[in-house]
Parts: sequence; C-alpha cells; structure tokens
Amino acid sequence: MRLGGPVFEKYTNPDEWAAAVKRLGYRAAYCPAGDDATDEVLQAYASAAAAADIVIAEVGAWSNPMSPDDKTRKDAIALCQRRLALADRIGARCCVNISGSCGAQWDGPHPENLTVATFDLIVDVVREIIDAAQPGRAFYTLETMPWMYPDSPQSYADLIKAVDRKQFAAHLDPVNLICSPQRYFNNADLVRECFRLFGAHIKSCHAKDILLSGKLTVHLDEARIGTGALDYRVFLSELSQLDADVPLMLEHLPSAGEYDLAAAQVRRVAGEIGLTSL
Repeated sequence: MRLGGPVFEKYTNPDEWAAAVKRLGYRAAYCPAGDDATDEVLQAYASAAAAADIVIAEVGAWSNPMSPDDKTRKDAIALCQRRLALADRIGARCCVNISGSCGAQWDGPHPENLTVATFDLIVDVVREIIDAAQPGRAFYTLETMPWMYPDSPQSYADLIKAVDRKQFAAHLDPVNLICSPQRYFNNADLVRECFRLFGAHIKSCHAKDILLSGKLTVHLDEARIGTGALDYRVFLSELSQLDADVPLMLEHLPSAGEYDLAAAQVRRVAGEIGLTSL
C-alpha cells in the first residue's frame, strides 16, 4: 500500500509538486490537475509522478448524479464523465464519487436512498458514466457511505456484479460504513468483511478515524487517526494483502500539522504489525 494525503505547500509546476509530495513522505497523492488541463500539462504531471515513484490515487467527482433536480443530475453526470476521463488521461487509479442522494443534500440521507429502485438507478447511472467516458485504465468508483449505496460490504459486492463493467471498481472508506454502535464496536469484523467480499476490486482507500460519544441518542464523529476506535491493525493488515500500489489517502483534517500526526500514527501501527514500507 502507499500512504498519501493532500499537499498544502504551494507549487508552480509538476516537479515542484512531486518534490512537495516526497517531502511529506508520501508515495501517493491526490490528482494535482483539473479536467480543463491540456494533455501536455497532464503528461508532465504523470511523468513527474512516475520519476518520483508517486501514484496518483484518485480524481474526485463530488456531485449528485441522483439529484431529483433534472439540471443538477445532468450536470453531475457530465462532471463524473469529465473527471473519469481526466483520471484516465493523467494515469490516476480511479475517479471517485458517492452514488448520490435522492434528496436536496447531495451527500445526505433520504427515505428513498436505500431502496431497490434507487439501487437499480445507481446501476444505470454508473453505466452511463463509464460508457460515455470509455476509460482504458482508470476505474470509476463509489465511496462507501452510511446512508446511501454502497452502505455495506454486501451491497458493494452486489453493485459490482449488477453494474457489470470492467472499469467499475471499489473505493473503501471504512469509517463511512460505521453508522451504529454495533458496527462501531465490531468494526474489525466489518473491515474484514469488506476485503472478503470486494477487496480484489479496491483501487483506493480513505483514511480517518471515528469516535462514539456518550450523548443520546447516537453520535458518531470523524476523528484523527489514533484518537478513535477504527482498528487500524486490521485495516492495514488487510490492505497489505492487496496490490502493493493501493493508496491509503488521509483526509478531512483541519491543518497540515494534523495530517502529520495522522501519518505518523499510520506509520507507527504499520511498524507494529511488520509493515516497513508505506
């Protein structure tokens, strides 16, 4: 696996970007260019990444292809198609989005999100995105979520089978699957189940932690790695059995210093279980 995260240092060209990534001790990075970049610029970043042994992990396509608003939905699908094409052009492992919500909040809960009809619509939308972009090497992926598909290991495995496209794969954020005390306290088994059911399809992962408070009714909050309950010994052990280039990308922290602490914790746990290279 390859640890990565955002780059806060300013850079003006691909070589400066690669140097900034390496100074952080990362071997993976988020995509450094937008979908309006020229082929020349994208090739320069791809070459700089290859020369520095950096894997470009993912291109975000954060939007709502399931929106009840017709324009919002169409714009989101078009964005996903462009971003998947960008991932393919720059050599990123995947383009990642959530499946989307049937409500006004693009990433929020809705009574219709977890229905058979919505599952079927997600399949149609994912196929539409992949078939239009026609990627040759990058994969389109959906991030696991607590209140929309894929919301469990089994639902992800079911989606992969139903979409039935070679360039559809998986993006794992185990914290996003923890939506109850039962999953919180048994998260090691949840993580193992993810890898058992769809691990071979995982192209990139997000890394963070989760903390259950004692306030009623149930309050679960994201936390910096090492301050929550996610079993990183199990998570890293399972990841280490996949393709050696699968990225583990730090996210959702407020400052560069917090990212440094999170990265140090991941490396500490990795060392404890005998993983010497991240």
